[in-house]
Amino acid sequence: MPRKQPTEAMILRTGTYSRTTGETDVSVRIGLDGTGASAIATGNGMLDHLLHQLSRHGLFDLEIKASGDSALTGWHHTVEDCGIALGRAFADAIGGGAGIRRMGHALTPLDEALARVAVDVSGRGYAVVDLGISGTTIAGLPGDLVRHFLESFAVEARITLHVEALRGVNAHHKAEAAFKGLAKALRDAVEIDPRGGTSAPSTKGVIG
Repeated sequence: MPRKQPTEAMILRTGTYSRTTGETDVSVRIGLDGTGASAIATGNGMLDHLLHQLSRHGLFDLEIKASGDSALTGWHHTVEDCGIALGRAFADAIGGGAGIRRMGHALTPLDEALARVAVDVSGRGYAVVDLGISGTTIAGLPGDLVRHFLESFAVEARITLHVEALRGVNAHHKAEAAFKGLAKALRDAVEIDPRGGTSAPSTKGVIG
């Protein structure tokens, strides 16, 4: 079934970011109040697959287009810069964080794999990622770059992120469970809290 494409009418809180270097050219647009529509082309099919999970299960409308020097240097630059660009677009969409729930968590299974994810849209970028897939390759994507993507995203999105594979054998399953968990945790964290008013959810009065 063809993926539903994002439309302007779907998007309310939006963020964009474009990044061009001597190594990559990446553009991202994210809508936090969407339906899970996505148009993603990074050049790496497995990375696309993981990002589609983030969009679909987070109900984020997501557009990512990337090209890079992967033929010369491998996937590191493209994956890293996609994480950076997505993080900055996410931070742009969040803005001051007025009215959001701020924190979210998820426990997500995929067959034998089980991932635990917790996020805090705190304004402080930090990540702890333990998936146990470094040293593997998942359909052409080095497993350690999954960790690096998540760390780059968290730092640039200015969120605190904890991701852990509690169990699992298949590296694909562990990575996908982690991205589905991230989607669900972020979806809860950025949801507008009807009891929260219009202020940022912090005793400081601001996020960050």
